[in-house]
Amino acid sequence: MPKNYFDEPIAKGYDARWADLFEPAVVEPAVSFLADLAGTGAALELGIGTGRIALPLSRRGVRVHGIELSAAMVAQLQAKPGADNIAVTVGDFATTRVDGSFKVAYLVRNTITNLTTQDEQVECFRNVAAHLEPGGCFVIEVYIPELQRLPPGETIHAFTVTPTHLGFEEYDVATQIAFSHHYWMVDGQLETFSAPFRYVWPSELDLMAQLAGMILRERWSSWEREPFTSDSRSHVSVWEKTR
Repeated sequence: MPKNYFDEPIAKGYDARWADLFEPAVVEPAVSFLADLAGTGAALELGIGTGRIALPLSRRGVRVHGIELSAAMVAQLQAKPGADNIAVTVGDFATTRVDGSFKVAYLVRNTITNLTTQDEQVECFRNVAAHLEPGGCFVIEVYIPELQRLPPGETIHAFTVTPTHLGFEEYDVATQIAFSHHYWMVDGQLETFSAPFRYVWPSELDLMAQLAGMILRERWSSWEREPFTSDSRSHVSVWEKTR
């Protein structure tokens, strides 16, 4: 089972530390995209966290069930208005099964990389396929590793530099692990967070989907359906269950 890095201190400060992710301009395109795919069916969120996407999606009338490894993150979700409409199962989303079938399952904001081995990521696709109804879709939002943009010989990429937050990734290409390091200044005190994540390429995800009986239906650079190109720094991919 993956290690839980999102303990109570991280969970309590999650919404404040990543406040930009909760802005309507970030949330609404994702919710609209997922609501369109769900239609009148149910949605399964893997790594539901504090409900950033699940709560507004539920308010759109979509029945949402979540799987989350961190009980502390679930506690933050359940304290919010509307949480009573969302069922949550605590467990590893690569292997945990829940009742029912779903029209759409989704992993947002790089959460697939929380699984730090290829075997776990493959198992996640198989787990999703077991939950999807025929023709259902699996959606992943994940970044493209910055390796091609780094100077020769460099393995560290700064992705956030502000007066209150410094974040950078340290790539280990031999293991395909990116160690993410965060430093925050909160009320004059330094707070830190570091964790390993397994970066994964689009073509690798396509093969994982194929192994699980799914085929790529569409791929975009963003939730606004901007074209995916060689310059894209992230992608939103949709695979459809075919068997």
